[in-house]
Amino acid sequence: MTSRPLHIAFLTPVPKEDGGISGVATDILDGLCARGHRVDCFLPNSGRDFTTPERLRRYENLTFTWSDPKWNWNQWYSRTRLTSFVSGMLARATSYLRLRRTILAMHDRDPYDLIYQFSSPESLAAPVSLTRRIPLVIHPETHAAGEVRSMVAERELALKTQSPVRFGVIVTVTGFRWIAQMVGIGRAKLLICLSEVFRGHLVRDNRFRGATVVIPNPVRIERFPVRDTQPHEPPVVLVLGRISVRKGIEDVIALAHELERRECRARIRIVGAPTLWSDYTPLLADLPESNAEYAGSVPDAGVPAELDACDVMLQASHYEPFALTVSEGLASGVPVVATTEVGASEGVDPEVMATVRPGDVPALADAVEATLARIARDPHQIATLARSEAERLFAPSVVCAAIDRALGELVDGPQS
Repeated sequence: MTSRPLHIAFLTPVPKEDGGISGVATDILDGLCARGHRVDCFLPNSGRDFTTPERLRRYENLTFTWSDPKWNWNQWYSRTRLTSFVSGMLARATSYLRLRRTILAMHDRDPYDLIYQFSSPESLAAPVSLTRRIPLVIHPETHAAGEVRSMVAERELALKTQSPVRFGVIVTVTGFRWIAQMVGIGRAKLLICLSEVFRGHLVRDNRFRGATVVIPNPVRIERFPVRDTQPHEPPVVLVLGRISVRKGIEDVIALAHELERRECRARIRIVGAPTLWSDYTPLLADLPESNAEYAGSVPDAGVPAELDACDVMLQASHYEPFALTVSEGLASGVPVVATTEVGASEGVDPEVMATVRPGDVPALADAVEATLARIARDPHQIATLARSEAERLFAPSVVCAAIDRALGELVDGPQS
């Protein structure tokens, strides 16, 4: 615990209960408020349709302040993926600037101990004058430098799915976002990094010289009942996430062909949607129908059912700061095959977490076959161990205790 309750200005996406980054926001707010901190949330959204998550309603020490971006779908500025991507960023920037004035006014009436900027490191809501007086903590969930690097490295794949003009615009806009993130991160006193691999990229790409701490994302364990431990027939390897740049989609396709060549009985099920800036779904036309399928997207509320219906989770990303789907899979009792660039793989027992180098398709196939063999020998033991690893590493109580400790040391110094 911190030595005293803190007054925190918390910049965040909309908190919700069904998972994703919004679910992480709810977990962190719950943990901070339960520890007695006063938290004022500032959101660059309209609060008209917002319903406070039930577990947050009990806190009198939690408030919400909104800044309506005046942005809507199906307008002239949001009729295509590209215009939605660009106009949405501009609308959020305008909202952040309005929030900046509100934060300054509220600080003058009742001073904050720190500003906690969650998810978006380039937020303009943190007043520069205020961050010279109180600490700015940035807890990023995005990394524009990593996106730009991945886009450039995968440009041949990208140009199979979009025009050169569109690709150029997206790389340029994301490059400006990288600059904005570098400026924002440079003002931070503390970076909360989701993984060691993410910390390395953040520090290098943003030339950061301040304090850092590695704390993974929380997962609400009870949202994921442990699945039936009997293997499916045929075994199902689930790929769950964005169908876009850096996710290793081309390696998943190659893996399906490799498993078909090896006569492995496993079936690959791909679930997810493209993003506004990257759509690799056309590549999935090369999946072999004999052992692979693309099932489209599911809402966050449908993720537990997908995990219940699979045997192995596959995360083939070439770079991944964390990967909530990995921690959610473990919480469901599902073992994981991932690359060494996936942040959520760090520190997990290798009995339920096989890791290989990004792009090494034969090694991915070996890992899938070895994991299926372990499941066949003792499915109950594997499911139990996966669940216990999720509880040990990602339970909200564990994660929020680490955040609380880091904030206390930042404001009051190391505790004896």
